[in-house]
Amino acid sequence: MKPIETTVQERLDTLRSNEYFDDLPETMLLEIAAHMYLREYPRGEVLFWEGDPCEGLNIIRQGSAKIFRLSPQGRQYIVRILQEGDTFAEVPAFDGAPNPANVEALEDCSVWVIEAEMLRGLILSQPQFSQKVLANFGRMLRGMVYKVSEMAFYQVTHRLARLIGEMVEEKSMPHWTQEQLAARLGTVREVVSRSLKELERSGAIKVEDRRIRVVDSEIFRQWSQPSN
Repeated sequence: MKPIETTVQERLDTLRSNEYFDDLPETMLLEIAAHMYLREYPRGEVLFWEGDPCEGLNIIRQGSAKIFRLSPQGRQYIVRILQEGDTFAEVPAFDGAPNPANVEALEDCSVWVIEAEMLRGLILSQPQFSQKVLANFGRMLRGMVYKVSEMAFYQVTHRLARLIGEMVEEKSMPHWTQEQLAARLGTVREVVSRSLKELERSGAIKVEDRRIRVVDSEIFRQWSQPSN
């Protein structure tokens, strides 16, 4: 980890483009900007571990990272892939508890940190900011309910098809390994390998050089539906 010098204008620009701060008054933004800093992390470095104290709200300025948890057996589950502009560590930043997950840089990245203590003070003193936090927490909760429903109602092949569909829609088809796909789906590499072959045999997708391409949208759509 390496601290990076920044200007007030850079900090203000970051805040104005973030969903937590985009419509706050200038005086409040200046106050927040005085309590934020930028860090650089090389690929593979862990930004923080589950159980560590939370320093603050984090925003990816450049690069990408993953939020993940480890099972007692050491199996990794990727909760979320973070891209430029994404915000994370909201829960511990606002509730004061330790970090609930681990975060690792997937490539060289730079990350803004906004001090947690200052943000918790704003919640008490600024109703406008409190409403923004509540709205975003509601959105996050809905997302978690969706993920739980996916695991309960869909078999791995169907969940894999839905994940591929999301990546196609977002135009973010990375060169993920089968291990990474398995971690994202909460399963193991062998199961993902079988599911990819099943999707390919059906004519829904084509896998070339670890790139997944949808070749028949109707067959692929059928795989994206719940299994019986």
